[in-house]
Amino acid sequence: MGLADYETIRERFRDRIIAEKKLRRVQVGANVCALFENRDTVLLQIQEMLRTERITRPAAVEHEINTYSEILPGDDQLSCTVMIEIPNTVERDAFLRAAVGFEGHVWLVADGERIKAIPTAHGGELEDRTTAVHYLKFDLPKALADALRASGSGSMPRPKVELEVDHPAYAARAALSDATVAELSEDLRS
Repeated sequence: MGLADYETIRERFRDRIIAEKKLRRVQVGANVCALFENRDTVLLQIQEMLRTERITRPAAVEHEINTYSEILPGDDQLSCTVMIEIPNTVERDAFLRAAVGFEGHVWLVADGERIKAIPTAHGGELEDRTTAVHYLKFDLPKALADALRASGSGSMPRPKVELEVDHPAYAARAALSDATVAELSEDLRS
């Protein structure tokens, strides 16, 4: 949307997406948080970037759309933004150096099956450190994607889904709530 049109709906749209994000957020240990993305969460990021940076040139708008669209999940795929959240800058910097290769140690675990995260082209690793934000996707096996879709319609029980980080510098695992799994089921159905 153009900036003027967006301003007319911004408050209602942001409130709705912020409420939706609460269902999509998963805390993995003390210092890692994951947010499962969908079309609306990405659209909010694009609209807010355009608004904050006052971007109006068509080519610049298209660039933002293309950049953030890399985060969108594809068919039979889940996408999440993983954030390393350490408030103390000295501690965070030390951790980011110790956690080189972090992206290669994030897994989705569904009914015991481990699915390795795939980093997007949107970045995440530097030569001597990792970054605090990682954009990851999970290619779901067809049977799991179908089971999640079916659980969303109520025709099958929901699979047990967890996020796991098994990096030597950080290891944690968190179960996704029923509400989060329901959101992901809906994503796969739409």
